[in-house]
Amino acid sequence: MALIRTQVAVIGGGMIGLALANALALRGREVCVLERGAAKPIPSEPSLRVSALSRAAQDWLTELGAWQLIPENRKGTYTGMQVWDENPGARIGFSAEESDLSHIGTIIENAVVEGALWQRAEALQVQLKPQAVVASFEEHEGDVTLQLENGDIVLAQLVVAADGGRSQIRQQLGLATTFKDYEQHGVVATLETTEPHQDVARQVFTAAGPLALLPLAEPNKISIVWSVPPQRAAELKALPKEIFEQQLGVTSDMVLGPVNLVSERHSFPLRMQYAEQWVKGRFVLAGDAAHTIHPLAGQGANLGLGDAWYLAEQLNRLGTLQGQWNGEQLQRTLRHYERARKTAAVRHIAAMEGFHQLFLAQNPFIKAVRGLGMNTTNKLRAVKRFFIHQANQF
Repeated sequence: MALIRTQVAVIGGGMIGLALANALALRGREVCVLERGAAKPIPSEPSLRVSALSRAAQDWLTELGAWQLIPENRKGTYTGMQVWDENPGARIGFSAEESDLSHIGTIIENAVVEGALWQRAEALQVQLKPQAVVASFEEHEGDVTLQLENGDIVLAQLVVAADGGRSQIRQQLGLATTFKDYEQHGVVATLETTEPHQDVARQVFTAAGPLALLPLAEPNKISIVWSVPPQRAAELKALPKEIFEQQLGVTSDMVLGPVNLVSERHSFPLRMQYAEQWVKGRFVLAGDAAHTIHPLAGQGANLGLGDAWYLAEQLNRLGTLQGQWNGEQLQRTLRHYERARKTAAVRHIAAMEGFHQLFLAQNPFIKAVRGLGMNTTNKLRAVKRFFIHQANQF
């Protein structure tokens, strides 16, 4: 049995938890990360779950010293976006050039980002504890005792729950959530394309849900997220390879020519979830533990990284007395974080819900208005610049 003392215990060694730990460690804070799974090296083999990281996220990861550790051949930098409706003629395009940017964002495997952050955390002497599961906890006036299943004990002044949408800590704290099942699953896979993707992210909206074609680092490889009802998702995963490729090609209007499936097909349920309370005593939620949103705009990871960035900024401003935070000041800081990031989360959730409902609607009048709006926006450079700017904010 080991006794571990730390200022901040981060539960969850995913992208959000590790980024927060690195940001705190860079400023001299003592941090311990408790990860339920194994240690996280940068994987040599490609993985299916990817995120579209904004420039703001990339800039912050660069400041943390993690972005530089990611191999260039794993970064799918994209300079344009094309969005269209299956309703003929409804289309909108965005380019980095018209917004005076070098690129819009980067498609990258979640596991690769986590591996780089884990490596950076090791260099910063963050206490990384893989295979660590919290069995119970007890809060005291000045700290929290975490009892791990392996017998170790962690004493921390603050516990950050960054343990995902099904957060064990959130549930044990009894923090209620607002929940909506989109009644869709996201089917993910990697494909080779006949035509090069030209560093453009593409998304087509269909009656069943959106299909995203996301450019990877190789010029003829893409990752897809195909949002469909659960039964359809099961059908797509079970289809013979050739039939799946054909149906994907038809749905995407053959925009990249015939495609070749080069990976397995996985799926995951799409849900909106929002914790009504993010702070309880010396516990605070971040990332998917606090909120999950529909992936149609690719903003989930960026929203979570925004939580980590904001919380780190606030905590790093707090002074300590012999390494101890003042309890009242800490609570004010946590409440400030909660208010600010709840506002950001609600804004994103409302926007995603609006887009989701708008593009699922099949009423002829709504479809006509939707098409008119897309085509009109496509002609307004200032409006498109605004959208790109907003997408690159935490």
